[in-house]
Amino acid sequence: MTQNMSAVRLTELTGLTGGTRSVNRCKTQGTPFVDARPASLAARRAVVSLDATKSLSKPGHVLNFTHINTSNVSRTQRNRTPFTPKALDAAQPFDFEAKQRQKVEKGKKLKIGIVGFGNFGQFLSKRFIKNGHDVIATSRSDYGHIAESLNVGYFRDPDDFCEMHPDVVIFCTSILSTEATINAFPMQRLRRNTLVADVLSVKQFPKQLFLQRMPDNFDILCLHPMFGPDSGKGSWKDLPLVYDKVRVGEEKTRRERVDRLLSVFADEGCRMVEMSCEEHDIQAASSQFITHTVGRMLGTMELTETTINTKGYESLLSLVNNTYNDSFDLYYGLFMYNKNATAELSRLELAFSQVKAELFDRLHTLIRDDIFDENVSQATGLLSGNGKEIVDSQNGSDSASASDRTFKDRLIDQVNSGGSLGGSMDKEEEGTPSR
Repeated sequence: MTQNMSAVRLTELTGLTGGTRSVNRCKTQGTPFVDARPASLAARRAVVSLDATKSLSKPGHVLNFTHINTSNVSRTQRNRTPFTPKALDAAQPFDFEAKQRQKVEKGKKLKIGIVGFGNFGQFLSKRFIKNGHDVIATSRSDYGHIAESLNVGYFRDPDDFCEMHPDVVIFCTSILSTEATINAFPMQRLRRNTLVADVLSVKQFPKQLFLQRMPDNFDILCLHPMFGPDSGKGSWKDLPLVYDKVRVGEEKTRRERVDRLLSVFADEGCRMVEMSCEEHDIQAASSQFITHTVGRMLGTMELTETTINTKGYESLLSLVNNTYNDSFDLYYGLFMYNKNATAELSRLELAFSQVKAELFDRLHTLIRDDIFDENVSQATGLLSGNGKEIVDSQNGSDSASASDRTFKDRLIDQVNSGGSLGGSMDKEEEGTPSR
């Protein structure tokens, strides 16, 4: 009876209620009880006499209940409450860190509104969602099913779209329809400090529109991703993004909002280029507009693959694929709404004329005839293209018949007589006497 009470008292003092049955079983069977848990844990949680504490500090110690003097333990110590853990991780709920992380991420998340949910709008929406932002969209056409598949909230009515109060509104319309879209857009339903942006391929034009049409307390950011759904369908690494912070408020939250939007492109690997809208249009006319012009010219020629493609030719085919598939409205907008495009088009036309003139200036028919005609014989007088000696037609005897004279013969005659290259037929053969 005394031994059983000792076991109960030890259980009360240590708080190890889960081991009570094991202790009682050991005492009943007359076998010693071995504490399998670390001695350090048992020493911290047991409140016993000094001698018992020293015994518990030895690893693998065999407890002998007859040596434990419970009479020295005060009543207050026996009624002591169980040990309460104070470690930070143990005291927090199991999902505490996840909730804190969600709270931080929610503060960084943007609600981005896309106006114009065509190919380019869908292209940008996928990357915005990938980077953890919420996206809503509106457009003239019904893209509800596509938006649902991309997890984008879609609103046919622009008023409903604005009442969702997006943090950022990005106009992804065509260049030609941008002005009409902005004029009809219900700006008054947006929040008073909304950030508006565009992704047009020209920059001075939307900048002027925003400054004229947008409320004074709206932030304005002009963007131009120098790539599209075709050239940027994979990685955006090293692809240039040109941006101009036209107007941003002084508040810290408004500046951070701009930085969070730009960070989407930076995190995707874009080469970030801050440049004024005016400088952008000057450089874009010399690069983008010329690229689209040459690509459309080659596309009109209907270039196709060959069995002996060179690297240069494959580059031209790639240029056609990246430009000719774009709408003609985009190309026309690059010309119409960039005042520098006309000068670049004139330079391109002049350069082509100069190259063509240089080719024809070096064209010498007699030298070409010597290269390709192996039967030319050396003779006195003038030679025709087929190697026959040309005799004055007034003598008539040795004159070549008109049927034997080829275009090459007539071309050589013109060169010998001081005439100019060109012409497909003589006037006499057309039935009209020459003058």
